[in-house]
Amino acid sequence: MDRKITKKFSKIELVLTDVDGVLTDGGRYYSESGELLKKFHTRDGMGVNILLRNKIKTVIITKEKSKIVKKWAKNMNVEKVFDGIKIKEDMLDSVCKEFKVKSSQVAYIGDDVNDMGLLKIIGLSACPKDSTQIIKKEVDYVCENKGGNAAFREIVDKIIISKYPKQQKWY
Repeated sequence: MDRKITKKFSKIELVLTDVDGVLTDGGRYYSESGELLKKFHTRDGMGVNILLRNKIKTVIITKEKSKIVKKWAKNMNVEKVFDGIKIKEDMLDSVCKEFKVKSSQVAYIGDDVNDMGLLKIIGLSACPKDSTQIIKKEVDYVCENKGGNAAFREIVDKIIISKYPKQQKWY
């Protein structure tokens, strides 16, 4: 990783993430009554808690409205879930005010065109390996891992190692 990107990782104070295609593999399982299941990787949940141990909060911004996401977020200690958000970049000012950070101190992990606006205006933009080509061309960092396969955790590890090169607090 080059120094410019390492510097961006080291400045992060808040991590924003999409859900489908980032925290999950993008698959959705439906029954007659609606959404039934989503699969999350356990390392991503640990990543949320590693960030917390290092005083960095995680916030979900998603266009979907899902009880499953809210339950996972609560269980994993995600600070806040903004759901039903169609234009994600419109949330940045209020998120920065609420969490007392500058946009340059915010990372966002997204995977598709509805994430583009937010990815362009934050301090560190990232996407899973299996994101759309349009997104991969625009972000600071493309993960080695696919969405739902610990891509979020990959970003967490890079933040912690870049921010605290001499001593990391993992557990």
